Amino acid sequence: MSEQAVDDGIAIARDYYDSPDADDFYRQIWGGEDIHVGLYETTSDIRTASRKTIERIAQKLGPLDGKHIVDLGSGYGGAARVLASEYGARVTCINLSTKENARNRELTEAAGLSDRISILDGSFDDMPFEDGIFDVAWSQDAILHAPDREKVLDEVARVLKPGGLFAFTDPMQADGLDDARLLQPIYDRIHLPDLASVAFYRAKLRERDFEEVEVEELPHDLGRHYAKVREVMLERQDEAGLTDAFVDRMRIGLGHWVEGAASGHLNWAIMVFRKN
Repeated sequence: MSEQAVDDGIAIARDYYDSPDADDFYRQIWGGEDIHVGLYETTSDIRTASRKTIERIAQKLGPLDGKHIVDLGSGYGGAARVLASEYGARVTCINLSTKENARNRELTEAAGLSDRISILDGSFDDMPFEDGIFDVAWSQDAILHAPDREKVLDEVARVLKPGGLFAFTDPMQADGLDDARLLQPIYDRIHLPDLASVAFYRAKLRERDFEEVEVEELPHDLGRHYAKVREVMLERQDEAGLTDAFVDRMRIGLGHWVEGAASGHLNWAIMVFRKN
């Protein structure tokens, strides 16, 4: 992918997440402090399900007290605050959206965690950090937006210490999906030619000398999450101040994700790899 295409992709993502409608949608509908897929085994509430995802990932990593974590695509910083307050970690957030970062700073200061969490405006495919300084790289449902996912993996490999863990989730296409037309509406929506897959991450991380610790595939939670978000958005449109045009676009867009998960063409997983 050309450097210009990468720059264009980053600009599209930044402009979208900084837009007033998107900010209102993610803040008031999607999860408040969290912008990622939730776990719905025991709840139908978006915020509760989203928090369960953070806890599930953290439990896979062992003790985090005193560890330094970089959160790629940190959104409003919900995960960072949990990791700092409940697990004793020190967290550096890096995120494209200046609006999300401003809210992250406000919420972090209100929680009394500014001494444990730092928040940077920037792209996770070109991180302003020295080599080998983080114990854990963490990312939730953000890498799909990267125009060059291999470049993101290069950066993760660079900034992690030997033995460091890479823990992440990502909405993906199913392994072995041969017909791109099956997910074309989703590719069009995210302005990218494809999604990654579990097989992609396994192969590309192996090339970068990572070993697999665990991959927990949970495609049904992807469909449940997008369906629940669509339901709540339609119920609370006026309360959240969302425009008709935005809601109509999101209703259609969220439907593509629900259908893709139901058809088996999409996947979502919690993945943990260790850098050798």
